[in-house]
Amino acid sequence: MSVVVAVAKDGHAAIASDSQVNFGDLVVPPANHQATKIRRLGRSYLAVTGWALYENILNDFIDPKKPPSLAGETPIYQFFLRLWKALHDRYGFVNDQCEEQHSPFGDLAAAFLVANRSGIYSVASDMSVTRFERYYAIGAGNDFALGALHALYDLDLTAPVLAERAVAAAIAFNPFCGGDIRVHQVY
Repeated sequence: MSVVVAVAKDGHAAIASDSQVNFGDLVVPPANHQATKIRRLGRSYLAVTGWALYENILNDFIDPKKPPSLAGETPIYQFFLRLWKALHDRYGFVNDQCEEQHSPFGDLAAAFLVANRSGIYSVASDMSVTRFERYYAIGAGNDFALGALHALYDLDLTAPVLAERAVAAAIAFNPFCGGDIRVHQVY
């Protein structure tokens, strides 16, 4: 479980996450292991919350010498279509079941957040891509992070400070968020 937050304000943007690792209800102490939930891909940052296996899959799937273009809803959606196909073609252990009983769509069983100069984008488990102007949060602590961002956004705070405080709020109130806070300046 996790929390990841992206914030754009005053011509700058930041993305931040916690680093806690959970295996169900088991919390791994930070001194033993800390997860990296945000990765830089060219001029974009891609973060994932959900199954830890996505870290391994993304490491295998993405060519670090040719990072995908994630500059806009269409390129992001196309990237996730390629990932979906690879999940089925290259990773035979992937389950195709959707959690929603009557949904016609598959389910990634994870949420993703992309941040770059073109915006902040959420990729839901059904692969729908949504652009946000100011901020967004994904993961177990997203409700607390979004509440903090709603309350703090109009104050005289920078994007990195807002992102860090939102992750801190999630860590304070959600038992599946914790560890160190990692903040990256997007631009």
